[in-house]
Amino acid sequence: MKLNESTLWPDHAAPAPAFCGEDERAKIFGTHDFNSLGGDPELAEITSFAARLCDAPVSLVTLVESERQRFLARTGVDIDETPRSTSFCAHAMMQGGMLVVPDATKDPRFADFELVTGEFGLRFYAGAPLVSAEGAPIGALCVIDTAPRPNGLTDLQQHGLTVLAQAVKRRIQARRESRESEAEHARRNAQFRTLGDWLPDIIWSSDGEGRFDYYSGRWETVTGSKPPIDIEGWRPFIHADDWDATYAGWAECSARGDTYEAEYRLRQADGGWRWTMARALPVRDERGTVMRWFGTLTDIDEKRRQADSSGAVAHEMAHRIKNIFALISGLVSVRTRGRADLREFGEDLVGTIAALGKAQDFVQLSGGEGSGDLRKLVRGVLEPFSGEEPAHISVEGDTAPIGARSATPLALVLHELATNSVKYGALSAESGRVAVALEAESKDVVLRWVETGGPEPVAQEGRGFGTRLIDMSVTAQLDGKIERDWRKEGLAVTLRLSCEKLAH
Repeated sequence: MKLNESTLWPDHAAPAPAFCGEDERAKIFGTHDFNSLGGDPELAEITSFAARLCDAPVSLVTLVESERQRFLARTGVDIDETPRSTSFCAHAMMQGGMLVVPDATKDPRFADFELVTGEFGLRFYAGAPLVSAEGAPIGALCVIDTAPRPNGLTDLQQHGLTVLAQAVKRRIQARRESRESEAEHARRNAQFRTLGDWLPDIIWSSDGEGRFDYYSGRWETVTGSKPPIDIEGWRPFIHADDWDATYAGWAECSARGDTYEAEYRLRQADGGWRWTMARALPVRDERGTVMRWFGTLTDIDEKRRQADSSGAVAHEMAHRIKNIFALISGLVSVRTRGRADLREFGEDLVGTIAALGKAQDFVQLSGGEGSGDLRKLVRGVLEPFSGEEPAHISVEGDTAPIGARSATPLALVLHELATNSVKYGALSAESGRVAVALEAESKDVVLRWVETGGPEPVAQEGRGFGTRLIDMSVTAQLDGKIERDWRKEGLAVTLRLSCEKLAH
């Protein structure tokens, strides 16, 4: 609310509420929480300095309300408030600049005020208006003397009092913004808690040292117990068979500040156990120090049971597929027996089928996490494409653990690369060669596929199904990166894969 000339009042009249826009001022007063500034040390220091600067016995920071003026800070007086009807500051706050009254007994606006005629004996007054950020008058910073001052204040004193009034306004505005920030924080916190209680997952947070300070309401619903405050307090809620691995994993990730993920059985309110996926994400400051952890607990019991069932089905399926491969090999052998012209072809075909069986066996029946051998998988998948001369494809370099979940998409990528090479690349020519090099780099494994001796490759302008399949397998399922280089000598492909992800 900006003031204009129409808000001024006639001489000899105290500013009435109507002239001050009291309804609007009351709303603005309500946004400040002035009560929290009572006794504020910074405002007290300002009034003390203003009194010394102006050589005045009294200095006040006033708030002019509808019926009274009260003092947020004061120097030289013991009272907390006076009626608005006898307020000098009610006039000062409506000024465009500083209000200076050299001798109140000679000013018809103030000569009859009790502060002037009574025991206090106010004579001199100088006040700098205090205005809110919206432009609403709220009070003044003033100095008072019991002796008249015909010459008022010096230029330095007037300037200093104006500067101090600006400091008061900044302090008031800062407290207002702080209050609004606190209210917004409380509102967002309430929203977060409401959302957390509504979600089916359990949500928790801790400080950087692992002291847990928040759990969503789902914790007590699921476990029927009060939440623990430290990691040791989790022990009764995690199955004894899962505790050691869970504790060790959390301790390691917490020490390194790495993302945490684990599966364990969580105790339920009825005393039973259900498989749960635990995840935690660190939040760092600008120096990289972990300040907080945020985590979730997701019930995966049904999925875990389905996975166990699927594993049994997959095992049986793999066995049956191997039997089918054996049957096909047997049929090929029978059909080519006694046929000299088909013997070589039959032997090659049987060898190819056997190699496919090995790859299928590795992918389907690879054991638990990190139980497979990366180099062995690569060689097993590519063996059917080696042709008459195994040297057509070489696999050299480092190896790494690989789990069944990662083996499947990687085998798919290698099979697609080899198939494309047979159709269009190096393996389509007698002189063509494919060199696969595996190299461990920090926490990654780099697989380099280099083709030579074949026709000059043509860069693919579009993205066919095979290309999309490779990219999706590498990026979405293996969390890796892929680069292609359509060199004149032959296609070169670089896969960068996380060792941690491969082990799953």
